[in-house]
Amino acid sequence: MFDLIVIGGGPGGSTLASFVAMRGHRVLLLEREAFPRHQIGESLLPATVHGICAMLGLTDEMKRAGFPIKRGGTFRWGKEPEPWTFGFTRHPDDPYGFAYQVERARFDDMLLRNSERKGVDVRERHEVIDVLFEGERAVGVRYRNTEGVELMAHARFIVDASGNRTRVSQAVGERVYSRFFQNVALYGYFENGKRLPAPRQGNILSAAFQDGWFWYIPLSDTLTSVGAVVSREAAEAIKDGHEAALLRYIDRCPIIKEYLAPATRVTTGDYGEIRIRKDYSYCNTSFWKNGMALVGDAACFVDPVFSSGVHLATYSALLVARAINTCLAGEMSEQRCFEEFERRYRREYGNFYQFLVAFYDMNQDTDSYFWSARKIINTEERANEAFVRLIAGRSNLDEPVFQSVAKDFFTEREGFGAWFGGLVTSMAKGDGGGLMVGEGATDATESTGFAPENFMQGFTREITELQHLAMFGEDRGPETPLWSGGLVPSRDGLAWAVESGEDAAG
Repeated sequence: MFDLIVIGGGPGGSTLASFVAMRGHRVLLLEREAFPRHQIGESLLPATVHGICAMLGLTDEMKRAGFPIKRGGTFRWGKEPEPWTFGFTRHPDDPYGFAYQVERARFDDMLLRNSERKGVDVRERHEVIDVLFEGERAVGVRYRNTEGVELMAHARFIVDASGNRTRVSQAVGERVYSRFFQNVALYGYFENGKRLPAPRQGNILSAAFQDGWFWYIPLSDTLTSVGAVVSREAAEAIKDGHEAALLRYIDRCPIIKEYLAPATRVTTGDYGEIRIRKDYSYCNTSFWKNGMALVGDAACFVDPVFSSGVHLATYSALLVARAINTCLAGEMSEQRCFEEFERRYRREYGNFYQFLVAFYDMNQDTDSYFWSARKIINTEERANEAFVRLIAGRSNLDEPVFQSVAKDFFTEREGFGAWFGGLVTSMAKGDGGGLMVGEGATDATESTGFAPENFMQGFTREITELQHLAMFGEDRGPETPLWSGGLVPSRDGLAWAVESGEDAAG
């Protein structure tokens, strides 16, 4: 009998397991593979590095790992022919203004071993078959051990952190897909490709081309992860052979072709295969039910262009850990704790989704099927009301306003792509130095009638508070709820609390 069983040992699962074990609870983590193992999603954000990983006690270990330093993202995107940079900070001496590019096999193994050190019972090559229920409540799992023997384990809480290929998330809710991001990623690894000029040599390079866009992620001085994100229709060409298709896409994207001119593709080992990832973006209709919750890609995924995958996985893990720790201490009702988790997680996912919809709406090749299908004014997403309702943070209780959600959602965001593209153009004519989210918000043009400050409001609040929590701990200033009657993190950040003067049972 455990307090918590975690399904999956990736960043979401290991982070959750560690945060619950750090409160003295019994945690079992079941992972179907043996670590280290290959995984896509190598580009991190500062909130993960200086927030979650710092809280886990991994700051020094990550420094010693020698991962490339990422100071932001560099883009060949929009009307400007020259690359421009989206920086984490404008201050070169900011000690928290960077993240890392990581080989996920190493990074994920680091998080999992840290869970073991925190007291988590980690069992690799143990595959969960299904979740056990008593009535409507999840009470355990049935799993297969390394010898192929089927066993059962029980716990107060079960969390699915097994990724986009989860086999048990349907016990919590239905997966709904976006029509806007109906993309396919084809990716491989190359040695000795070019690097961006210093100090941006560790940045991710995202380059748009007629059929979609590329990521170009430096994983060491010589190793690079390269992936083409294309529409499902364009992906039909992949059937003729993965390598031929990837090389054809590279040939159509001048900057990626230039950077890979001196490179050779890795053809052996874990990096030797050209792989495909498809069926994103999506969001589950619910993130929790009695005794069970979903974190990371088991719950939702948006798009890789702004490297939000690991952030959303580890952030949701922290939110669920707070809910579980609070419930196990008997301090608040399960419903109140997990509703706070879902609302915050859905809000963070929605922030990234909304920003990326508008980011894709920057002026691109209007003759291209890929880009014309991803213009706000043309997108089929307007008719995909169920998905828009989900990412707008609405629940079934909002059903009376359901019919207006899609129309209002996109109308409110029209003009952002043009404004953002204009900001990039203005910057490119200057020093080309860098751009921060929300920068220049008061310069919205009258022609769009768009108010960027309204769109950006609150976009970075949770990320900032995560880093303050890791930096200052219990000495940080008081936090306020995100909404009336909402909860706040406890002083150690590992549970939920109420504002001073409020009844926790309220």
